[in-house]
Amino acid sequence: MYSYSAHTEYTRYPSLAGRSVFITGGATGIGAALVEAFAAQGARVAFVDIDTAGALELCEVIAHKGFMRPWFETCDVSDTAALQQSIGRARAVNGDISVLINNAANDQRYDTRSMTAELWYKSLAINLHPAFFAAQAVQPMMAAVGGGSIINISSINVEFGPPNLASYITAKAGILGISKALATDYGRDNIRVNSILPGWVATPKQLEKWLSPEEEEELMKRVCLKKRLGAHDVANLALFLAADDSAMITSQEFIVDGGRI
Repeated sequence: MYSYSAHTEYTRYPSLAGRSVFITGGATGIGAALVEAFAAQGARVAFVDIDTAGALELCEVIAHKGFMRPWFETCDVSDTAALQQSIGRARAVNGDISVLINNAANDQRYDTRSMTAELWYKSLAINLHPAFFAAQAVQPMMAAVGGGSIINISSINVEFGPPNLASYITAKAGILGISKALATDYGRDNIRVNSILPGWVATPKQLEKWLSPEEEEELMKRVCLKKRLGAHDVANLALFLAADDSAMITSQEFIVDGGRI
């Protein structure tokens, strides 16, 4: 498991201490780095995932480090009612949510020539729809406390269109649209909405399934910074966008990819 705080000390954001944060897809990878990063800031973190074992292990690691133990609930984010109910239960424990990070995703590859309608809609149900309905659920809470920050995780794949990712890329492009639309609609409530577009993050899943040594060698030829992009690099940006330090930043798209674009 990646340890967010094992290697160095990162910026402390006093405004995040005690803040109620909700993260989707928080058990592993980028999500786990997000959960630990916000817990390390003293935030009250809640997250959902379908990987119950991974999530409980993460909670133990965070508690062992002396941070507040996150609230976790098993939830399939493609079930809109279940997702919004989980958000409501997290609120009951941690108070009105003022930071939402829509991170849950599945970048499963499909041959577009044979992809079925069922697989297409299932992909969108995981990678696109939850971002809107989670934001809808937290909007009244954020308005009640005077504002908040919604951070939607997209992908630089929307710029490249790599093979066999049509539904995933479509969803991640849609995430950018959702962010723009909600930044307008929720702005009157002092709710900021921004997107993060990570590059190829070297998570255990990516290293196991897709980021082979050969692929990584090719990747290094195309980036400015010749080192692996880590989940903590995404989490560090999310901390800034959630904190009061970014109080006038909204409707923006932030790329963190080591300089590929």
